[in-house]
Amino acid sequence: MTNHMLIAITIFLLVYVAILSEKINKTVLVLLGSALMLTLSIIPFEKAIRHIDMNVILLLIGMMLIVKIAEKSGVFEWITVFSAKKAKANPIVIMVILFFITAIFSAFLDNVTTILLISPISLLLTAQLGISPIPYLIVEIIASNVGGTATLIGDPPNIMIGSAASLTFLDFLQNLAPIIIIQLFVLVFFFVLIFRKKLIVEESAKKRLMAMSEKKLIRDKPLLIKSLIVLGLVICGFMFHGLLHVEASAVALLGASVLILWTKTDADELITHVEWTTILFFIGLFIMVGALDYTGVIKKIAQYILVKTGGDIKYTSITLLFFTGITSGILDNIPLVATFIPTVKYIGTQVGADAITPMWWSLALGSCLGGNGTLVGASANVIMMNFAKRNKINLSFGRYMIYGIPFTLLTLIMAYFYIILRYF
Repeated sequence: MTNHMLIAITIFLLVYVAILSEKINKTVLVLLGSALMLTLSIIPFEKAIRHIDMNVILLLIGMMLIVKIAEKSGVFEWITVFSAKKAKANPIVIMVILFFITAIFSAFLDNVTTILLISPISLLLTAQLGISPIPYLIVEIIASNVGGTATLIGDPPNIMIGSAASLTFLDFLQNLAPIIIIQLFVLVFFFVLIFRKKLIVEESAKKRLMAMSEKKLIRDKPLLIKSLIVLGLVICGFMFHGLLHVEASAVALLGASVLILWTKTDADELITHVEWTTILFFIGLFIMVGALDYTGVIKKIAQYILVKTGGDIKYTSITLLFFTGITSGILDNIPLVATFIPTVKYIGTQVGADAITPMWWSLALGSCLGGNGTLVGASANVIMMNFAKRNKINLSFGRYMIYGIPFTLLTLIMAYFYIILRYF
């Protein structure tokens, strides 16, 4: 092993450990790590730039811009309160509705954005009903990660996998949506079973919620109509981008640009609302993983996996599913996936690109579903944890794990049978 390889591994592991400690902002850490890789000449600047997946970066920016404009109309609050009133303010039915709304939003908007939209509305509804918001927040975390697994844009790891493996929006729908739909119905059944006795409210509380006017939540009707039209067209564009030979990022950016011009939104003000810390995190991460790839570390890992599995794709896929599924509960799933993508690609050069298709789906299912294990397993979880802390809600690490770990294992086992039955 060369000195450059050892230095690259050391920097990567130190950054990983520091991220786990949660004492320093993770974006700052990956930028520091990538800067060290460049300063110490572990990877040349030109090679580092090529490892930044601009399809991922631009897709995230495009969707952030679209959702931020749509959010100003009040459409997401309207949907939630309208649904709650249709449920006759029944807390169990509201929980089920929020579960499916979160899952659907996560599939088409991305799970981080969904959590930012749904969490404050959940707090508003539970305050009106006079019940603890914790069951709702737990349910929404799990729904966001499971629902986001179904599509190309639903979860950051999927965006990265789709771009690296040239998988389309339809590829994700056809291969992952079937098992995710089954999982959602199984999960909601258990949630109702577990929380039904904890979500009991008085009639006076129900009347308070029913008295809310959802129409007042729509702040700008013309903006609402324009946003929904553009969002609908963008989603259609995602479905056919593979057939049109256009990258998903181009579709998202076109939609964002059209919506900004059509609604005459102040671009300078809008751009300040883009989650630049997330974008910079990805850029730094791509450079760090690029350094591992450039120095040959990724090749070594891939060769080790091939030796241990004997090149058996079935065994390798299942190993990948459970390894990433369990590890994602401990480590943030984004850097984990960033590390494994070049590993899978290298294996593809040894056994054939078509042969590793099940491995891509195993990686997607393992990393996205495994993120439900703990409050640091996925970006959406961290956002919900910080939201609860700001609002003095006692959603502790241990309290969440009581639900997170069993449901993660359940979904991973279901994914295991799905992969075996469908691909082998």
